[in-house]
Amino acid sequence: MRSRYTAYVLNDAAYLLATWHPDTCPESLDLDQTSPTQWLGLAVKRYSQIDADHAEVEFVARYKIDGRGFRMRETSRFVRLEGRWLYLDGDLTSG
Repeated sequence: MRSRYTAYVLNDAAYLLATWHPDTCPESLDLDQTSPTQWLGLAVKRYSQIDADHAEVEFVARYKIDGRGFRMRETSRFVRLEGRWLYLDGDLTSG
């Protein structure tokens, strides 16, 4: 989770795609820089290991676009595939 957040901070689309589960991975990822996102921090709120190969992470990411602050809260699902944890999908929640 933290490494994917760092990849967003660094606009590293290649890393994000490489750590995405193949069943849900988009063909490409456009990290639009016309109004650059200023990432301010990540707080992991909850981690839950479902079984040996499935986990959930609830987090809040804070960021600014054009000087306006936002919070993104998501519960992300990860799957271990061939020994690597990959992002499967997530649910955005308010708050």
